[in-house]
Amino acid sequence: MPVHASESIRTLALVGHAGAGKTTLAEALLFRAGAIKAMGSVERGTTVCDFDPLEKAAGHSLNSSLVHFSHEGVDVHLVDTPGYPDLAGQSVGALAAVDMAAIVVNAQNGIELSTRRMMKWAAARGLCRMVIINKIDAENVDPAAVLRSVQEAFGRECLPINLPSQAGRAVVDCFFRPEGEADFSSVREAHSALVDQVVEVDDDLMALYLEQGEEISPEQLHGPFEKALREGHLVPVCFASAKNGAGVAELLEIIDRLVPSPAEGNPPPFYRGEPGAADAEAFHAKPDASAHVLAHVFKIVVDPYVGKLGIFRVHQGTVRKDAQLFVGDGKRPFRVAHLYLLQGKDYVETEALVPGDIGAVAKVEEVEFDAVLHDSHEADTVHLRPLAFPRPMHGLAVEPKRKGDEQRIFEVLHKLEIEDPCFEVERHPTTHETVIRGLGELHLRGKLEKMANQYKLEVTTAPPRVPYRETITRGSEGHCRHKKQTGGAGQFGEVYLRVEPRSRGEGFEFVDAVKGGVIPSVFMPAVEKGVRAALDEGVIAGYPVHDVRVTVYDGKSHPVDGKEIAFITAGRKAVIEAVLAAGPIVLEPIVNIDINTPEAYVGDLASDLSGRRGQVTGTDAASDAISITGQVPLSELGDYASRLKSVTGGAGAYQIEFSHYAPVPPQVQTQLAAQYRRKEED
Repeated sequence: MPVHASESIRTLALVGHAGAGKTTLAEALLFRAGAIKAMGSVERGTTVCDFDPLEKAAGHSLNSSLVHFSHEGVDVHLVDTPGYPDLAGQSVGALAAVDMAAIVVNAQNGIELSTRRMMKWAAARGLCRMVIINKIDAENVDPAAVLRSVQEAFGRECLPINLPSQAGRAVVDCFFRPEGEADFSSVREAHSALVDQVVEVDDDLMALYLEQGEEISPEQLHGPFEKALREGHLVPVCFASAKNGAGVAELLEIIDRLVPSPAEGNPPPFYRGEPGAADAEAFHAKPDASAHVLAHVFKIVVDPYVGKLGIFRVHQGTVRKDAQLFVGDGKRPFRVAHLYLLQGKDYVETEALVPGDIGAVAKVEEVEFDAVLHDSHEADTVHLRPLAFPRPMHGLAVEPKRKGDEQRIFEVLHKLEIEDPCFEVERHPTTHETVIRGLGELHLRGKLEKMANQYKLEVTTAPPRVPYRETITRGSEGHCRHKKQTGGAGQFGEVYLRVEPRSRGEGFEFVDAVKGGVIPSVFMPAVEKGVRAALDEGVIAGYPVHDVRVTVYDGKSHPVDGKEIAFITAGRKAVIEAVLAAGPIVLEPIVNIDINTPEAYVGDLASDLSGRRGQVTGTDAASDAISITGQVPLSELGDYASRLKSVTGGAGAYQIEFSHYAPVPPQVQTQLAAQYRRKEED
């Protein structure tokens, strides 16, 4: 793709539910535009977009993929995205790079979970939207019913721009050349509805329309059409069959003539200063190739051969090969040694990218996800509002199968983490587990398979341990006289101490109240070391003891046998004795939970939450769902993702955040203590 003017560029993302045919549609567009010689097949693993071996094996997309093509003087950047809800992060990231979100609907299944979510997320970003009803040639489809369901779900602004004909073997245009017979509805009526909707955003054109009737040309409608798209006043609906080619040529014409150019879309605002700060100044980048560079990194790929790849959309200026670019507020620039366009798995070198172009730089460690690239220190303080992604809730504890891979696992997980904003890695300070979190079982399974196949690193997995704590409920005292004789030099150390509960969250405090040097000051750190070791290990259930004050007030040493190890041991045993007499209890983490669900499932989910020892604290009605808020013990949420999916048919989502620690019920404490005793005995 040679250097071109921004006015000729179109960018769109194919989003929607799994199985809607997005990848096949991308393949059909590439073929029809002459970018490939023959159409590949998802089933055979031969498409341009699904090139990853794991995608070929799975038979569906796992990652967003970029392609480009030229058609009738227009240069198109297309992002194909996965459709499973577990992989939604890839789709959300793609929305940051395009001017049009094309929501693809399976004519056999109608509106599905990801259809609604992607329509909602695209609208929240202010993107122009269109709907593509695919697979119109499949058996037992009712395109008219699907169109009605789209309009009922997303509003009267969803209007057909073409209609199926010849039983799904072709489509008839309703905008540029409104002639012919459709399988349902009237082509002329569809044309009139489009014109009526468009002229509503332009008073002058409305007056002209009332004078001329329908004799307004597509050229006259172009400006108002783009305005209607920007304002969400119009969401064109087109029909297609990617497999038999019906509607593909018509879709290309819509892309060429009606999908907004970089100057016609709704670009995201940039900010001078931190977004949300009182002194932040919002502005829009100018799609001017001669201005300073502003570009946004919306995707990171760690390629085993090319290295770290930063994929970005140019919003302003021209990025040239050998140019010097800064990353955010970094003071040192990097040189653009190679500049790429992406065509599935292939990297195509190019000399320059202008506003609207999507490209990549490789082997630049400074480039990070969501970063702003620029070529002037004047833009050091320029930011974009951070992208909002679904929060990863599904967790697994992982550890390497092979000895010696303990360090390597962190290196591999870090590479996976920088590629995916919905994948998190945590080394838990209490349980000492390495926990990975994602959007669901499919998401994490893909990461584990990538670790095994690409990085040759196999791991064992388990549900993450709950980070319980222990504490005390009253004061008490403990004593230990440690004396050991082995024939030679012995060990001696005696410690008296008291323990007291502190307020929740105040942590541990060690107090040296010894008088007269009965425990030499040189041994007091050893006493503290023993105390801390015992509290870190736990006393009744094997979990760290928190919020306690330990005061050492008396003891005894020996001029010859007084040793560090003796006072470590005495401190440890004395504090265990004191804690056991101080009403020890186990605390569990309580989380705030926010469940988003269709109204029909509110009762079932509220009842389910109560059965998990949770409490509903409120409900809030949104436009298309109900939000249930409450509190629940973290230990009760191990299977909640699958339970929510089962109850709501995949239409529910939830988020949690830590609230506080609270005592576990007596029966739970008894169970945890018994498990700890069995483990100690083993």
